[in-house]
Amino acid sequence: MTKITELLGIEYPIFQGAMAQISTSQLAGAVSEAGGLGIIASGGMSADQLREEIQKTRAITNKPFAVNVMLMMENCDEIVDVILESNVKIITTGAGTPKKYMPKLKEAGVIVVPVVPSAKLAKKMEDLGADAVVAEGTEAGGHIGEVATMPLIAAVTKAISIPVVAAGGISDGRGLAAAFSLGSEGVQMGTVYLASKECPIPDSFKEKVIESIETSTVVTGRRNGAPVRTIRNAMTTHYIELENQDVPREELEKLTMGSLAKAVVEGDVENGSLMAGQILGNITSIRPVAQIHEDILKEYRAITLPKI
Repeated sequence: MTKITELLGIEYPIFQGAMAQISTSQLAGAVSEAGGLGIIASGGMSADQLREEIQKTRAITNKPFAVNVMLMMENCDEIVDVILESNVKIITTGAGTPKKYMPKLKEAGVIVVPVVPSAKLAKKMEDLGADAVVAEGTEAGGHIGEVATMPLIAAVTKAISIPVVAAGGISDGRGLAAAFSLGSEGVQMGTVYLASKECPIPDSFKEKVIESIETSTVVTGRRNGAPVRTIRNAMTTHYIELENQDVPREELEKLTMGSLAKAVVEGDVENGSLMAGQILGNITSIRPVAQIHEDILKEYRAITLPKI
């Protein structure tokens, strides 16, 4: 047991990262049922869609699960209302500060876990009343910060007293052990679940995940202040060419418009946005979520550190 499993009432200190249009009830429910913390990604959902996903998740599992709230969303007020009405007791947050919502969330007994890219922001979240934080390093897939996981966790665990969950570049028992060594109370993983049987993405995307290696990702969007890590493909190559030509931001946005749906709905691995982390080289097969957890724990328990 760790502080995070005790806080959340989960069996294993393993979070499933929120991935837009991917982390629906199908995946979140499977992760929670297998002892981790499944997280529904509300980004891009309407209030009614989220309400339905919460209901579907409860049909899969009676174990704790969370909803991720992207605080920049225009319908964020409605999303938070659905969370409260549905009696969801755990949320993670990103893309902004939850300050506006903290009073009613805390009044309702909701555990709030912001995702942070720095020790400075982690401290701000602790001061706001967050119960824990996910510190996500730049190795992660999707929207990222600039600090790598190892120095980030070392800094965040020194800066705050609430539990820290490590994220970015973690997929197995070795990563779990490393996270614990740095002072975290658990891990959050996303990329490894892309290669799960329960993940609702096309097979072409899953195949791309398991054939990729640690150097297969690229970061786009740094010039616009919104870096995103994805698997390199025709779309990212063209995007970087345009970035280097200093084309207007609007032209870059036009190129990426609808690219996430192309990947996760259509399975277009050349023109879609295949968000994934640098841990890709460690993921070589498609497994059920329960098997992923079993493999992580088996490897973790077998680790013997050298005596010095």
